[in-house]
Amino acid sequence: MIDPKLFRDNPDFLREACRLKNWSADLDRGVALDARRRAIIAETETLQATRNAVSQEIAGLKKAGADVAAKTDAMRAVGAQIKTLADELATVEPELRELTLGIPNHPAPDVPEGKGEEDNVTLDTWGEKRQFNFQPKPHWELCEKLGLVDFKRGTKISGSGFILYRGLGARLERALFNFFLDLHTREHGYTEWFPPFVVNRDSMIGTGQLPKMANDMYHCDKGDDLYLIPTAEVPITNIHRDEILRGADLPLYYTAYSACFRREAGAAGKDTRGLLRVHEFNKVEMVKFVAPETSYDELEKLRANAETCLRRLELPYRVLKLCSADLSFSAAKCYDFEAFAPGVDKYLEVSSCSNFEDFQARRANIRFKDAEGKTRFVHTLNSSGLALPRTMIAILENNQQEDGSVVVPEALRKYMGVEVMKPN
Repeated sequence: MIDPKLFRDNPDFLREACRLKNWSADLDRGVALDARRRAIIAETETLQATRNAVSQEIAGLKKAGADVAAKTDAMRAVGAQIKTLADELATVEPELRELTLGIPNHPAPDVPEGKGEEDNVTLDTWGEKRQFNFQPKPHWELCEKLGLVDFKRGTKISGSGFILYRGLGARLERALFNFFLDLHTREHGYTEWFPPFVVNRDSMIGTGQLPKMANDMYHCDKGDDLYLIPTAEVPITNIHRDEILRGADLPLYYTAYSACFRREAGAAGKDTRGLLRVHEFNKVEMVKFVAPETSYDELEKLRANAETCLRRLELPYRVLKLCSADLSFSAAKCYDFEAFAPGVDKYLEVSSCSNFEDFQARRANIRFKDAEGKTRFVHTLNSSGLALPRTMIAILENNQQEDGSVVVPEALRKYMGVEVMKPN
């Protein structure tokens, strides 16, 4: 959430955030509501001070036996005015909060301005694209030949966009998130959590999924107002909602595996075949709570953590710096990591690494006491480490052999128990 003071102090900063992110918000209404809110509070305080002073005066006059009827009537009128103002404030504040929740985070100064993904900047590439002496197969053909995924029965059970792994496919999925969790906890210094996969509305608001992405979420509609999580970022970030942390404890590094649920899965067609776009998938997430002064150094460390996952799996990939219009609603700066998949001949996003600065912390009210004893908002960061369906695609398509078998990456063999996945 943006700092509400910006409506008064720098509304042009908010207008620029909306312009850069190609976002629509009624900022003029926000400025007017904020001004009215402040006017109501100031007028109420003046009336309350007047009522308190006159009440003391009335008490003195009563002791002296003087007639206080006129002053008492006047104070009743003042009380009615205060009540009217309180009623108006009860209408203004929720509208202002709802409007404030709909304003995106401002991009960081070094984020390139752009209109869409075509304006993202490629910062780096790693690894060589494999040269095949045969035509590489897409992953869905490999999955069927190796018996890794039962696409038809998955659709029968849950509908399109849901995956039914089997045999070595299920083992590979489990091997990946175990490998990622072990890497982040044993080498990168993260504390592991195992969060619930449903959260309440406040948690979704805290990380910025609500109200913006309501139509993309799975909502439990039995009156309990719970949502299936779109990412472990939501429950993990909300661990410290409405808390004041000790500055000496920062930075905090957390990681978690979770299933992730998203209604939006793209239009029908070749980009949705196999595991490319699904409604439910597994992912390991990294989340950081840091002091504002170190947040961009921490972003680079987080980027390195995500890249380590890809390098250990020996997957060729590229790093993109997202332009302003391709940033998420909540992010101030973001790197995307895309692994190359030769079977579909494209780069596939397997991680996003973002700094939200204090945007989420303001929404979730996560603060810390600094060395001087001042209470301030933390900065939050997160990164996929990694998202599994597309990571699995890249592994299968990059490591396939001409006979349809797939060589298991060295880093996963102790989890898999096999070196090669062979056709049945």
